[in-house]
Amino acid sequence: MTKSPHFLATAVVALLAVAAPQTARAAEFNATQRGEIEKIVREYLIAHPEVLQEAMAELEKKQSALDAEKHKAAVKTHAQLLFSSPRQVNLGNPQGNVTFVEFFDYNCGYCKRAMEDMMALMKSDPKLKVVLKEFPVLGQGSMEAAQVAVAVNMQDKSGKKYLEFHQRLLSGRGQVDRARALTVARELGLDMGRLEKDMNSAEAKATLQESFKLAEALGLNGTPSYVIGDQVVIGAVGLSALQEKINTSRCGKATC
Repeated sequence: MTKSPHFLATAVVALLAVAAPQTARAAEFNATQRGEIEKIVREYLIAHPEVLQEAMAELEKKQSALDAEKHKAAVKTHAQLLFSSPRQVNLGNPQGNVTFVEFFDYNCGYCKRAMEDMMALMKSDPKLKVVLKEFPVLGQGSMEAAQVAVAVNMQDKSGKKYLEFHQRLLSGRGQVDRARALTVARELGLDMGRLEKDMNSAEAKATLQESFKLAEALGLNGTPSYVIGDQVVIGAVGLSALQEKINTSRCGKATC
């Protein structure tokens, strides 16, 4: 929301009043004095708008630092379920020295591009453990597809069939829903009777609830979102940025 010069001037006056010595603060500004101060502040800000940019940049920097600390604390609190839940999908190197967790939705356009990043990272990094968590936030079709996906994982803990299923759903065009997800599962040779049973099981429901609770604890509100080491990354930031986060987690700097 854009702030008016009057608002900014008033805010500065308030700050000046707070910062002033106790004796100076004893007497409040009268209407005339306040008006003159606001005029001076307004004219200064108009003449030097870069001050506002600098202030906003500093505010964003501080907010980012606060968010990062909150994320680290949340990751630490929920580390067991984030990285080692018996319900999650495990890909890559199960003994990897960095764990890359992705929350995704099958109807998320950005997740389709993010899948290519994930595949590239797994191919180039033999020490990366990848964890996928269903986070169906884009409607009923997404929820239906996630239920099928959870059942696929329950039937094939090796992750091979799941990865095929995952790639085919995310690489296709159009809306993903129950019918499409079941078609892909059938084409991959899964036991459809067991799949239908698992989809409606208490375990499938608990798996999705677990993902939603983790996402809420981490403050995630969209897809794709990642947890890499103790860092939370929101959005499809691209391969290079993800690699830097992995390197930071592994060796403490952007390039190892």
